[in-house]
Amino acid sequence: MMDTGEAPVPAGRRQGRYALLAVAGILTVTAALTIGLAVAGRDGDPTRPDASAAASAANASPVPATRPGELTSGPLMASSPPTRVSIPSLKATAATVALGLQTDGAMQVPDSATDVGWFTKAPMPGALGPAVLAGHVNWKGRRGTFFDLGKLAVGAGIAVNRQDGSTAMFTVTKVEQYPKDRFPTDEVYGATDHAALRLITCGGEFDDTTQHYRDNVIVYARLAHAHPA
Repeated sequence: MMDTGEAPVPAGRRQGRYALLAVAGILTVTAALTIGLAVAGRDGDPTRPDASAAASAANASPVPATRPGELTSGPLMASSPPTRVSIPSLKATAATVALGLQTDGAMQVPDSATDVGWFTKAPMPGALGPAVLAGHVNWKGRRGTFFDLGKLAVGAGIAVNRQDGSTAMFTVTKVEQYPKDRFPTDEVYGATDHAALRLITCGGEFDDTTQHYRDNVIVYARLAHAHPA
């Protein structure tokens, strides 16, 4: 799931599984996700990290969601697992599935184009810190929920339904596309003073030589309000 670089970086392949190496503590995430992206005639499947990325992940320092005693900004919600994510402006909605790590360090992967995975080593959406949701743009020839993720506009809303019956309403603050060798690990997974959300998928061209997608699309959002408040 990760490509070369100074920090763990997602990557894509036509065959394989999501792989992710995490150094996890209390509200700690220093891992990166990968989701397949469709190019003509291809299914986007995840890949494993190469040796350099794996070494980088293993040596990474844990990054807390917030520091003890730090003030927070904006609304916060009690922790509750997500059950569904909706992006009205993209007419996209999907059930969420929990994604953990296998014993070999590979991340579990949604087994459909429509499901969106929530990385369980990250905070829950609405709670303090950066919650991470990842989805396919294509899976086994089917268009995925995150197919149009790169078209999402700043100010757009994202609703995450939660197990306790509440809904976390997020507002998009920026949408970026990064080359995999410059994946912004600290910005995506690092400490925040608010309830944050990251949506991740692959982007850019598929490199037939390396069997990796060149970029990642990342949506950044922050909690605007909770329903019920």
